[in-house]
Amino acid sequence: MIEEGLLVSSSDILNGKILIVDDLEANVIMLERMLRGAGYVSVASTMDSSKVRELHLQNRYDLILLDLLMPGMDGFQVMESLKETETGGYLPVLVITAEPAHKLRALSAGAKDFLSKPLDLAEVLMRVRNMLEVRLLHLETRRLYEQVVEQRKLSEQLLLNVLPEFVAERLKGRTEVIADSLTEVIADSFPEATVLFADIVEFTEFSAALNPKDAVAMLNEIFTDFDRICESRGLQRIKTSGHVYMAVAGISALMADHAVRAAHMALDLIEAMGRFNGRRGCKLQVRIGINTGAVVAGIIGTRRNFIYDLWGDTVTIASLMESHGLPGRVSVTESTRGKLREPFLLEERGAIDLKGKSPINTWILTGRVVEIVAATIA
Repeated sequence: MIEEGLLVSSSDILNGKILIVDDLEANVIMLERMLRGAGYVSVASTMDSSKVRELHLQNRYDLILLDLLMPGMDGFQVMESLKETETGGYLPVLVITAEPAHKLRALSAGAKDFLSKPLDLAEVLMRVRNMLEVRLLHLETRRLYEQVVEQRKLSEQLLLNVLPEFVAERLKGRTEVIADSLTEVIADSFPEATVLFADIVEFTEFSAALNPKDAVAMLNEIFTDFDRICESRGLQRIKTSGHVYMAVAGISALMADHAVRAAHMALDLIEAMGRFNGRRGCKLQVRIGINTGAVVAGIIGTRRNFIYDLWGDTVTIASLMESHGLPGRVSVTESTRGKLREPFLLEERGAIDLKGKSPINTWILTGRVVEIVAATIA
């Protein structure tokens, strides 16, 4: 008997799909009466063994009662044909035979159990029930396994949405990830990276005239464009805060051109904002600040609030470069400018006072040389 609360109930078993395969009509009728009398509601039959594979493909039976000695295609050949459809390796076959020597051969061929002729009613019902229970448990276990696999894939994808890929890879399979917090601090120090901040200028004032859904939709559209550019240029988005976008180059892999990548991204962001304005009929501008130097990166928070963040003077100055910058322009520090050569065009802005810092000499990244050459040719 199946106890309440288990994966397979008595009702599930009685509703299992059964196929009887025997070339003798009398045997088919007898088995059908046995099974229907015991409460089984889905019992089919065929006396043509060559049709078993096709019938199973159409109906996916939970149990096939298969006579071994039949004209034309015998039970062993039927099992071989079924193996082509049961890619999981499980043949739901209960063979019927009067030959003792056939029992072991049938089990070796993939049958899960056997019935001996002459048939005994009690034995038939017991073995059918046991076979159906095992089969349904097998199917349920496989379904649950596939569900777990899908949930794991989803969890890993969610992890990638909040953490850089190289960090997410370090966390995969670690049991402490499912706890309230990590048992080990995840932190790294990078001697040199380039940090970028981009702010949608006066977006708060602009969005005040919009309903919340429209404001969020517009910001999502802008940041989705920024994400594509960030990925194509090889940077890692760290976070967004309100209408400010933060990214970094040089932490996910060793790259000598991290400043170059960040500069290209900055110019791409200004171009993307221009395209957005064209689509939406707006006049929004993005203000960008970039700085290069040492950073510390790591994970903080619990499993429900993981965040990968950056710290250090380099990050602070990059943020100040953005907030002290000019709308529609890219402000870079001397440390970043020193790593930029062709194809970039830069104009010296001069020293500016940053809150809590000594005056810093800054530059404006105005474009790429190739753009000037292309415009002259045109």
